[in-house]
Amino acid sequence: MQLVKVISTEIGSLGRRIVKFLRYGSSDVQTSISAQPFGIDGNPVKDMIAVYSNTSELGKTVIVGYLTPECAAEIGGLRVFSTDENGAVKSLIYLRSSGDIELNGDADNLVRFSKLEEGFNKLKTDFNNFLTAFNTHLHPTAAVGPPSPPTPGAGIPAQPSTASISGSKIDNLLTN
Repeated sequence: MQLVKVISTEIGSLGRRIVKFLRYGSSDVQTSISAQPFGIDGNPVKDMIAVYSNTSELGKTVIVGYLTPECAAEIGGLRVFSTDENGAVKSLIYLRSSGDIELNGDADNLVRFSKLEEGFNKLKTDFNNFLTAFNTHLHPTAAVGPPSPPTPGAGIPAQPSTASISGSKIDNLLTN
């Protein structure tokens, strides 16, 4: 096996990723197919260091992996990430050994939308029921002279809530 430097990639005629790389120097440009774990399709950026090997078939070679420039997963953890063309991490899924899953960091929390909506709608209903009772309660009239029958409270009636949390729902991010 050898360590080689990636120049570029392309998808070959059979749908496989072909990696162009430098092997022994600037004039030794080679190509090989990239073997990746099942279900993972990663496209390395220029200048990544790849692990290159011969196969049992004479003249057939394969890229068997890439050296991650900045390893950060804890023991038992797994990080899956994408980068821009310069290798800067742009999106990250981190499966921690504690069972936590981080999506692009750990500064905030995801929510179970259905449970949040259920609680929010109950609060909204309770609030609107309170406003209905408030708007229909009666006050005696404070006027000069004999008392008059109670009349509805004066002023602007309170308005029912039209609040919504539907904008917080992320349709393509699901959980149990």
